[in-house]
Order: sequence, then C-alpha cells, then structure tokens
Amino acid sequence: MIRIECIDLVTKQNISGVSSFKTLSDVKDIQYYDYFIIASETSKHYEHLKYICSKVENKKILVEKPLYDKTYKLLESNNLIFTAYNLRFHPVLEKLKNEIEKEHVYYVNAICGQYLPTWRPDQDYRLSYSANIEQGGGVLRDLSHELDYLTWLFGDINKIDSINTKVSELDINSDDIFTAIAVTKNKTILNVTVDYISKAPMRRLIIHTENKTIEADIIHNRIAISDRDTKEDITFLDKKDKNHTYKKMHESIINDELDVVCSFDAGKKIVNLIDGIEFKEL
Repeated sequence: MIRIECIDLVTKQNISGVSSFKTLSDVKDIQYYDYFIIASETSKHYEHLKYICSKVENKKILVEKPLYDKTYKLLESNNLIFTAYNLRFHPVLEKLKNEIEKEHVYYVNAICGQYLPTWRPDQDYRLSYSANIEQGGGVLRDLSHELDYLTWLFGDINKIDSINTKVSELDINSDDIFTAIAVTKNKTILNVTVDYISKAPMRRLIIHTENKTIEADIIHNRIAISDRDTKEDITFLDKKDKNHTYKKMHESIINDELDVVCSFDAGKKIVNLIDGIEFKEL
C-alpha cells in the first residue's frame, strides 16, 4: 500500500488549514507530486492537462469527467492519464458486469435525471457550470457517466440518433435533456435518457438478455433479475457512503489496479461521441 505524504490544492478559494496555491504556475516544485487530479470546470480541462504534461513525466493524472469539453488535437505525453468516471466502482454496476459477462444482451434502457435546482442545494443552480454551455456545462456532459458505463458494459457505440436540447423553463443556456437510441459493436440496442428536469431523482437500467431481464437501480442499490419463467430474484446491496466510488477509484489508480479505471483513450471516445451530437432548439 502506497503511503500518502501530502495533499496540496490549486484553488482560488480561501480554505483555512489547507496548503494551497492560487494557480498552477505558482507550484514551483511541481515534479515533487506523483498524482494530479484536475477538477476544474470542463472547459479548462485541456488547458490544465496540457500544462501539467509539459512540466512532469511518468506521473499519474486523473481528469474529472468528461475529459474535455470538445475534441482537441492529440496530446503527446508519457504520463498515465485517466478519466474520472467513478460510477464504474458502484456496487450495482460491479455486480451487473458480472451478471452479464456471459449473456447475449439484446436491449438496454438507461435513464438518469435530477432537477437541477435541487441537485446542489448549497449553490444557486444558475451560477453553476452546469447552467453555462460556454463552461462545458449541460446535461449531456454533466451526466456523461451514462455514456461511459454503457460502453464499458455493453461495447463501443457504432451508430447513434439523438435529441439534445433545452425543453424546460430553467434559467440556463445549456441543454437540459438528452435522449438517444444507439447500437453497439456487439449489436446491443441502447436507449438512454439523461435530464435536469426530473423532480424524482433516478438512475436505473432495464436490461433484456437471452436468458434474463435485469432491473438495476443505482440510487437505491437494488438489482432484480427475472428468468424465462419470470421468477424474480431481488438483491439489495449494502448502502455505501457517498464517497465510496471516489475512494475506490483513487485507490485503484494509486495502487496500480487499473482494470476498471476509465483510461485516457476511453475518455476521449466519450468526448468524440459527445462532440458529434449537435445541440438543437426544438
């Protein structure tokens, strides 16, 4: 187990009792650090990643999802770069991956939504990056977890038709709903919807395979599996604290247990997918 000696922040906030710098350029001995986490607004991810890669080599760098706000030219680096799709470490998705490993999956319906004004109750939603498309906000990028875990579980997307727009009266200039039908390289049909308008928070999947129908509720830690005879087996997984998936992701990176962590290349595929989806007014 690797021992953590120090954690320093780069932030414009004044946080008492924490060692911090105002900007990346203020960090004079940047080579001292082994692990970097980029958690700035999405539109600044590429700029900050490019700067760090120009200063250090053979380090580990985790970039908050999505990797970028748009497709950029290839970044040359010998650092190990990852994308922070922490839901891969959620107990429901971990169990789901095992359940479908030997299954022929026909169809998946995934839905995720939460009303933006109640999402972060300590912050005015109108001032958040989510509300601002210029800062890389919008539901498609904010909830791109769904695109990541669907491709992780069921294969890369070969074809997609979608609607990405704003339908509500929310005081934002970004998209508040994305819905798509897609086909993976494994010929699995995906139907996915993410939104900022759902008054009842939800994150769930329905999966039809050759032998099973699986209902997975990520918020309530529940998986129900029905077989051909409609016999249902329901599993409630242990409730974890809200930081569980983040801890597991960081531990996996620090300890070089990288099988589940979203790679730089996988993160780029999600960016390319998003970049090809056009925001349109209805």
